[in-house]
Amino acid sequence: MRCTMAQEKISLNAVLRQTIWAKQLTTEQMARVEADTVEQCVPKGGYICRKGEQVDAWIGVIDGLVKMNNLSPEGKSVTFTGVTAGGWFGEGTLLKQETRKYDVVALRDSRIARMPAKTFMWLLDTSLPFNKFLLMQLNERLGQFIGMVEFDRLLDVDARVARCLAALFNTHLYPGTNTLLQISQEEIGFLSGASRQRANQALQVLERAGLLKVDYGGIQILDLDGLRRFSN
Repeated sequence: MRCTMAQEKISLNAVLRQTIWAKQLTTEQMARVEADTVEQCVPKGGYICRKGEQVDAWIGVIDGLVKMNNLSPEGKSVTFTGVTAGGWFGEGTLLKQETRKYDVVALRDSRIARMPAKTFMWLLDTSLPFNKFLLMQLNERLGQFIGMVEFDRLLDVDARVARCLAALFNTHLYPGTNTLLQISQEEIGFLSGASRQRANQALQVLERAGLLKVDYGGIQILDLDGLRRFSN
């Protein structure tokens, strides 16, 4: 897929320099990251990576929205999380040197950065700040997944949608998120495990509660703490 003009406005190197983990790299380290990292444009519905493949890169979302999910033998889809612009993922699988345990699919046309595994491991060996970043990343991801198991089992759909939206405001995992979420009701349904129609009903409930406002093409978050606490 060819990137659109909107996607081409910011160069890959400029995006890399703006990441949290790059801010304390040395000039030499940053030069290698820029030389080795490549970009890929994936259309809506396309696979960024597939379950069972050998992991060869650490992956970042420059622009767009992706989901990590699996299909059961019966064909039921289970979504683990969504990753918005500014988020990076796959470090756990790289560290364990395993095959990938999940699919990653673009929910909209997305621009993706791929840092080769060798470069990733070299940063681990040469950069203490990068190691500290990854410790935080893994800790935040673990907390996110524990929370998802909890609200998937204990909360109704309205509360699941509220927590799903709130989870996109983790400043470490998704530093590029602002209070106007450019996300569709269909995408919210994918991320929260609900149909588009049921996600729409949940958004109406949350809007009446004064937690958000549904606008054309996006959702304005009015009370983030309220979303995090919301429960029926």
